[in-house]
Amino acid sequence: MGIRVKLHQCYKSKNLITWKSYINGFKAYLQLEKSLSANSVEAYIHDVEKVTQYLDLQGMTLSPEKVERHHLQSFLQWITELGMTARTQARVISGLRAFYRYLILENIVQRDPTELLESPKIGMKLPVTLNVNEIDQLISQLDLSKAEEKRNKAMLETLYGCGLRVSELVNLKISNLYFNDGFIKVTGKGNKERLVPVGSVAQKEILFYLSDLRPHIPVKKGQEDVLFLNRRGAGLSRVMIFTIIKRLALQAGIKKKISPHTFRHSFATHLVEGGADLRAVQEMLGHESITTTEIYTHLDRDYLRSTIIQFHPRNSEMVR
Repeated sequence: MGIRVKLHQCYKSKNLITWKSYINGFKAYLQLEKSLSANSVEAYIHDVEKVTQYLDLQGMTLSPEKVERHHLQSFLQWITELGMTARTQARVISGLRAFYRYLILENIVQRDPTELLESPKIGMKLPVTLNVNEIDQLISQLDLSKAEEKRNKAMLETLYGCGLRVSELVNLKISNLYFNDGFIKVTGKGNKERLVPVGSVAQKEILFYLSDLRPHIPVKKGQEDVLFLNRRGAGLSRVMIFTIIKRLALQAGIKKKISPHTFRHSFATHLVEGGADLRAVQEMLGHESITTTEIYTHLDRDYLRSTIIQFHPRNSEMVR
């Protein structure tokens, strides 16, 4: 083996170690400082590792500091040719931007090669929602002669009445119920806490569950403060909630593809359709950006049209 080949392999090995070291640091940053979930962290890491795979396949022995925008543009062209969707590409770009923001924060790089990268255009995908009748129809499928179905009713009314994520529902604590003030405290993404108003129907079902059903469950050690428990006294899984909703939808003859998140979408949509302030809905959902909440303004065109006709000054003469 020639000296040039040996030097190349040595440099390549050193380069891979550099990437691995930075990626490990990035992973720790996401876990400890950003408090992201394990799934989110793995998604970010997987996206950054795609770049290292590409560079390796192309025979480019570049450390993160040496990567230029044109290298990343070639990488994006490569994943496009592999058949990755625009949505997946946008997520990969987001992961790369987060990685280079971390490197700048740590003074590892001085410039960000992702800064001028263009994300592919993604068509807006409107979420599936249920109308009020469909929600009532789905809940009416519960067999309330069974204790666990009464618990399920309390859970579904909480999902819909408070607009919770399924992870927020299964992690809801008894100590975070402030019914005298009309609120519950929820721990959302990034371990951020928020207060969410809780309506009378959800309150009533939760209180019934707490007083009549939960005292008969043998609670496992460490689960004493968890609100919703299974028959063995442990907290419920997200999959369990998904399974319950799928079963009820099938029984109700609802053909839409729904999940626990459908209740959250429906909660937000019904509030916006009813005239709720978008900022208030943003707070209740725990969205960092108002643009995330604004998707719900696209769900009822008739509502939007009537609002514009009623309130826009250019239309004032039309309604007089």
